[in-house]
Amino acid sequence: MSEFFIIWRPRPPARHRSPQSIRRSRLSAAVSILLLLLLLLLLLRPAFLWRVEGTRTHGAVTMLFLPVWAVLVLLLSAEGSVGPSTNGSFCTESKECLEYQLVCKTDEYEVRRYSATRWVSTDAEAYFMGVGAAMAFRRLFQYITGANERGVQMEMTAPVLVKIPEETRMWEPAVYSLNFLLPAAYQEKPPPPTNDKLYFTELPDMDVYVRGYGGWMLSVTSRLHAHLLTRELERLRAAYNRSFHYGVGYDSPLKLLNRHNEVWYIAEGPAVCTDPREPTPAHPPGRR
Repeated sequence: MSEFFIIWRPRPPARHRSPQSIRRSRLSAAVSILLLLLLLLLLLRPAFLWRVEGTRTHGAVTMLFLPVWAVLVLLLSAEGSVGPSTNGSFCTESKECLEYQLVCKTDEYEVRRYSATRWVSTDAEAYFMGVGAAMAFRRLFQYITGANERGVQMEMTAPVLVKIPEETRMWEPAVYSLNFLLPAAYQEKPPPPTNDKLYFTELPDMDVYVRGYGGWMLSVTSRLHAHLLTRELERLRAAYNRSFHYGVGYDSPLKLLNRHNEVWYIAEGPAVCTDPREPTPAHPPGRR
């Protein structure tokens, strides 16, 4: 990632409750109120809801409870998948990190399930990934440091995604898209950017094939690990999006040791977690 990460703000010590902590407290209170309301409705059970023309029915009760359940589901899903960085995550220099569920892991890759998230993005045309990402990084960094319509300053999150097209030629420039993960507090209503070259990207719920590696995320190393991952996926006849992949970085250039980078390919259809030519999984159940 040294090709394009010019500036990175280190994580400051926590001095107050984070926006996500406050949000979770409010969510917990809202859920408690809704559950209490449901309990009261069940206890009261008005006669006119239980009998229609002398026939016992639950339809009216269902229609009454449906809005309550809908609000409850929306509240529970509002958190998204941006959470605080932990010791077990790769996000060692940021307060918030993209969360995921590990589906399976083999010797060559792992499959992760990500929930829908919102990112701020920009594009740059260049002959090499590092050059394009460097051009795009400054625009995004200006956005999170106040170059938006509200003048909001946001903490840096991790990881950073570089969308890399598959069909590129050495003598032709390619369009690279750089993406910053929006903090949890701004996932729903991010401040509009003042730069018209920035836009918001909605990544849907998705299963992703992931191959991790250390060192620096350079154009050569990213392509190498992308090739190694696709070779394995082809061998297993796994279905995945072949038009692009993501180069994923977690560290600033100031970090010299224990760096972590990844290559992502989005799965299409059910993810392949086992070798069809092997009678058992590549790893015993429960092994990370």
